[in-house]
Amino acid sequence: MTPITVAYGDGIGPEIMDATLRIITAAGARIKPEVIEIGEKVYLKGNPAGIEDSAWDSLRRTRVFLKAPITTPQGGGFKSLNVTVRKVLGLFANVRPCASYAPFIDTKHPNMDVVIIRENEEDLYAGIEHQQTPEVVQCLKLISRPGTEKIIRYAFEYARQYGRKKVTCFTKDNIMKQTDGLFHKVFEEIGEEYPEIEKEHWIVDIGAAKLADTPEMFDVVVLPNLYGDILSDVAAQIAGSVGLAGSANIGDGFAMFEAIHGSAPRRAGQNMANPSGLLMGAIQMLVHIGQGDVAEKVHNAWLKTIEDGIHTYDIYREGVSKQKVGTKEFADAVIDRLGEKPQQLKPVSYSNAKKTIEIKLKPAEPVTMETVGVDIFLYHEDRDPNKLGKALEQITVGELRLNMITNRGTRVYPHGHPETFCTDHWRCRFKANGQAISYRDIIQLQQKVTEAGFQIIKTENLCRINGKDVFSAGQGAG
Repeated sequence: MTPITVAYGDGIGPEIMDATLRIITAAGARIKPEVIEIGEKVYLKGNPAGIEDSAWDSLRRTRVFLKAPITTPQGGGFKSLNVTVRKVLGLFANVRPCASYAPFIDTKHPNMDVVIIRENEEDLYAGIEHQQTPEVVQCLKLISRPGTEKIIRYAFEYARQYGRKKVTCFTKDNIMKQTDGLFHKVFEEIGEEYPEIEKEHWIVDIGAAKLADTPEMFDVVVLPNLYGDILSDVAAQIAGSVGLAGSANIGDGFAMFEAIHGSAPRRAGQNMANPSGLLMGAIQMLVHIGQGDVAEKVHNAWLKTIEDGIHTYDIYREGVSKQKVGTKEFADAVIDRLGEKPQQLKPVSYSNAKKTIEIKLKPAEPVTMETVGVDIFLYHEDRDPNKLGKALEQITVGELRLNMITNRGTRVYPHGHPETFCTDHWRCRFKANGQAISYRDIIQLQQKVTEAGFQIIKTENLCRINGKDVFSAGQGAG
């Protein structure tokens, strides 16, 4: 028996978890659940994380988490428990299969079969935000090479293991050339190691349009965190319903499985909720723990139930569905069909699935890194960039002197345009004509800027790695 940690969650969570566990147990799942309490009750006890220390102890023992949806109270500094668990346990890969089940579930894309693989720990979901001035807030977008390599390599290994033919990468590296640029670059590098798999890259805006319009052209799609979160919901919805989609969160030795939808408190206790999303997550869990035989039996029984027109209210359609059922009755119908396979929908097989996909990173290559300047960000209420620039030009440390000023990323000094709207937030770039500088130089510069009466809100060092500048230019700057 494989120990797993189970959380019944909030809202409809207890109902769909009960249905899911009944189905997989009836199918012969060899599991030993440990139940923990998370979510709204824990939040309201004064724990802003939504999870007690004892729950972490269970997760460390079992290393497998089947979680129903939870409710996060609005306001008050409460953090998303999903994000917390993913980041604490290093669950770097979010895997969301999105397939259509036409003609039994309504969709405009009857041949859709896409797997969205989303990076789960980095990007804007690092959650590092600051109010920098009265008018400007920032959110840091963090993309790391090892984090990117893990998710890209996982996507290609997933495609190889499940017989997928193509992996597509979405980024916005025409604008975010450093962060999304790194993601795209690593995709190209790792893709060369998988010559049997087709590779392609799309800018995320047109890629999203293509995914929504012609999902049949995609197979496995790998994305940074935010794009992946948005587009996996889009993909699930156009396949038929967000309520049918399950999600696996995979890390090094830990995994969490869940539905992608929320806790729907308005439907709680009414025996109406569709348990399919959580059941799809549980099927992924069974594959992960080496019980692909049970996963296959459950998945095919679910397909047969859908094919037979036994539907919950959310997917029920007159003329297509045969019977509208509640949560418990839907679970009973799936259990009654264990051992059967669909006749029109394609049966699934997990006979070739491994217990888990292991990712090994390449050793980091040595680099030469130099500091060649600094961006000093100022809170300054006077909106005249020329006046600010002339004042800052008087401040130097050795060869370190003002290079340009930007406002919200657009160059406003020198050679700015009078039409550019400015806020109270100024990035002032100081460089030393290509020469390397020390942090002592930067400290001296900050001291002089402060003594001149300016308010520094943050700094960012400008670096050169292996002789190449690795920082963005100002918009409109040469």
